[in-house]
Amino acid sequence: MTGSCKWIRAEGLIEFSVHERIARIALNRPDKRNALSHALVEQLRQALLEADDRTDVNVVIIEGRGRDFCAGYDLMGTYGGGTDIGAPDPKLYRTRGETLDDDCWQLERTQEALMFTFDAHKPVIAKVHGNCLAGGTDLALGCDIVIAADDARIGFPATRANGNPPNHWWVYHCGPQWAKRLLFTGDVVSGHDAARLGLVLDAVPADQLDGEVDELARRISLVDSELLAAHKRTVNLALELAGARTLQRMSAEQDARAHQSRGPRRTQFRKDIAEKGLKEALVNRDAPFGDGRAHLRARG
Repeated sequence: MTGSCKWIRAEGLIEFSVHERIARIALNRPDKRNALSHALVEQLRQALLEADDRTDVNVVIIEGRGRDFCAGYDLMGTYGGGTDIGAPDPKLYRTRGETLDDDCWQLERTQEALMFTFDAHKPVIAKVHGNCLAGGTDLALGCDIVIAADDARIGFPATRANGNPPNHWWVYHCGPQWAKRLLFTGDVVSGHDAARLGLVLDAVPADQLDGEVDELARRISLVDSELLAAHKRTVNLALELAGARTLQRMSAEQDARAHQSRGPRRTQFRKDIAEKGLKEALVNRDAPFGDGRAHLRARG
């Protein structure tokens, strides 16, 4: 990290730097494909707050170290019923989803942290490469602008057996039919097709992604932060008038409701995790869907 940091208290799971009015926040769990644990989400929130507070920052880039932007929530940590390293005594606090209200409460706390990309005064760009799945889309699609590599994989396969996206930006980016198409099946789209759908702003060859995002961030950073905040908050208010903030609350509650499902696919997935481990549970969940890709044909 460069310079002093007012808000960031814990380090390691993210990298933070500032150079020429651009803050860079990198998810730094490459061995876990940058899966979102509670600790990582909290450090990300602190880094975003740091960037939004600093007078030497006009724009923020969020990216991932290693092969992926973010492969989802950490199903082997508290999201999957386990315990994050350093977590407080569970007997003193709400359960991790044993009741509907506890589940809603936990989902809402994570949602608040990820919503800071939307609530921050400064523009936030998501630079997506590799896998951007499940929780990775909760993070990326809440950013102001998403630029992806052509070969990135973007989707929410967890809708096949796990739940509903607790942060729902899909309908605002690609419309109701494609939102339903992708969530009904859990299929993913390439970065190239995501740009055709409007799910991301643009997609470029992977070897050009750094340069494309850097140049866009440079151009944005030339504008005074007060002006950028006025533009961002005006557009965001339009989204709020279209129900975006209310939908986030409802989506978290729908995710908690979906977690109560006793349907065969969810029941089998939970059993597979307990008996065979996460890797085999994911293979069994996804096998009936073949390559798991949604292919666009009618568009040029």
